[in-house]
Amino acid sequence: MARVDLDHIRHAYMPNPRSDADFALKEVHHTFDDGGAYALLGPSGCGKTTLLNIISGLLRPSHGSLSFDGRDVTRLSTQERNIAQVFQFPVVYDTMSVYDNLAFPLRNRGVPEAEVDRKVRETLDMIGLAERAQRKAQGLTADQKQKISLGRGLVRSDVNAILFDEPLTVIDPHMKWVLRSQLKQLHRRFGFTMVYVTHDQTEALTFAEQVVVMYDGGIVQIGTPDELFARPRHTFVGYFIGSPGMNVLPVTLDGTTARLGGQAIALPVSPRTVPGGRIELGIRPEFIRLGREGMPVSITKVEDIGRQKIVRASLEGRPIAAIVGEDEEVPADPRVGFDPAGINLYADSWRVELGA
Repeated sequence: MARVDLDHIRHAYMPNPRSDADFALKEVHHTFDDGGAYALLGPSGCGKTTLLNIISGLLRPSHGSLSFDGRDVTRLSTQERNIAQVFQFPVVYDTMSVYDNLAFPLRNRGVPEAEVDRKVRETLDMIGLAERAQRKAQGLTADQKQKISLGRGLVRSDVNAILFDEPLTVIDPHMKWVLRSQLKQLHRRFGFTMVYVTHDQTEALTFAEQVVVMYDGGIVQIGTPDELFARPRHTFVGYFIGSPGMNVLPVTLDGTTARLGGQAIALPVSPRTVPGGRIELGIRPEFIRLGREGMPVSITKVEDIGRQKIVRASLEGRPIAAIVGEDEEVPADPRVGFDPAGINLYADSWRVELGA
C-alpha cells in the first residue's frame, strides 16, 4: 500500500483555462495516508471522479503533481502506478469463468498457481460467488458481474491503492450493505489504501474512516462521520449530510443572541471573532425540540418514517424540519426550541468558531 500525496492538483478539460470557473477540479492539496479508507462524497459534477481518475493515471492533471510514498507518479501510467480500479458498471471477460476472471490479474503478474487458487477462492467466498466459480460470466446478472469487478480489484494484495468509482450502483440494497461490510473487514484485515467515490452519504459514512466532501470542484471538508454531522464546516456539508439535512436560517447577531425575524435564539457562547457578510444559523432536525414552549411554528406536513416522524414546519416564514419519536405527540399549538449544543453559526456559508 502507499501514501498518496496530492500537491496543488487542478484540472480543466478545456485548453488554456483562465478562471476558476474553467476548472472541473479546483486546487486540491491533500494526503491520503497509507492504509486509510477514504470516501469522496458529493453530488454529480463536483469533481470526485476527476480526482479519482487523476490518482489512477487515467487523467493527467492540468496543474500540480502526484506522488506515491514520495515518488512522483504524475506522468506514469495506471499500470506503472500499480493501481486497482473498480468502475461504476461491470467490466468483466464474458467468455471466461468467474474463477478465471479473478485469476487473470494474478496470472498476468506471474503469481504461482497455488497462490492464485488460494486468493481466488478466498475472494469468491467473500463476494458470495463460490458456487458460480466455474460458470461463464456472460450468463450472470448485472449485480453478479459487478461483484466480479469488485473481486478482481480485491484479489490482488500487491497494489498501491484500490480505487472504487460508485461500484455499487447496480447492486441491490441488501447486497450493498453486505459488500460494504465486507470491504470494511478486508480493509481492517489487510490495511489496503482505499478511495471510494460515491454520491450516497450512507455508503460514504458506513465505509470510510475519513469522508472527503466535495462541492463545485473543490474539497469543502474532510472529517470523520461524527465531525461532518456535528460540526459541518460549510452549509453545503450540513445540507448534504443527514436525512433530512441541516436547517439553515438567516439571522442577525446581538452578542450571544441570534435574531430570526421577531424571534430571539440564545447561542451557547459568543463568536470568537465578529463575523461579517451573510450570517446564518445551522441546526440539525435532531436538535430541534417540538412542544408547547418556545417559538411558535405552523406545521405543514408530518412524515411517518417508522421509528421517527419528520415534522415539516414554518418558523418566521422559513421552512424547518424537526425529528420526533414515533410516539411523541405533535401539539395543536406547536412551538420549537433549539438545543444550544446543536447550534452552528456561518458567515458567507463557512462555519464561525464559537468561544470556549
